[in-house]
Amino acid sequence: MATPSPFSLLEGLVKSLPLPNFPLPPWAVDEAQRRIVLLLNHILMQEPQATQRLARQKDRVIHLHWRAFALKLMATPAGLLDLAPAQAPADLVLAVTEESPWALAQAALRGDKPTVRIEGDVQLAAEVNWLVDHVRWDLEEDLSRVIGDAPAHAMGQTARGMAQALREFLVSGAPAAAPKASP
Repeated sequence: MATPSPFSLLEGLVKSLPLPNFPLPPWAVDEAQRRIVLLLNHILMQEPQATQRLARQKDRVIHLHWRAFALKLMATPAGLLDLAPAQAPADLVLAVTEESPWALAQAALRGDKPTVRIEGDVQLAAEVNWLVDHVRWDLEEDLSRVIGDAPAHAMGQTARGMAQALREFLVSGAPAAAPKASP
């Protein structure tokens, strides 16, 4: 008998809440999108091959879409990303088809990519897929610049252990066995 996930209970609870459906102010959306672009560019700058590949796609527009969230990005000649003008036609549209944030979180913790509907330029889609597969944020390295190497490494180990235990729980439906202390 399969054990139901606690996430299904939470998802059902969130869906049953009468949450107001009001739009965010345009300035808040714009600021959030600019912060996302800054983070993506920070990650891209850590991988020279990624910026080289993205530079070949300069002025190409990628429209990302999930539920009410939409983001239009344009590749720059420097191999980074910028917000595309609202009226710019998209060369590639990537729409995440999974509606449930809980299901997306579970898939991400398992290391699975979400199901995406792709429309547009195949070559640009291949480049974006390469970026997703090969570019990783070294959060521990960034953290070490702020708090030092040893504390950042300790926090990284703790986070990896917690993520592994959560993955095992999601896969097996049972808590992970606690590691045995060595004498």
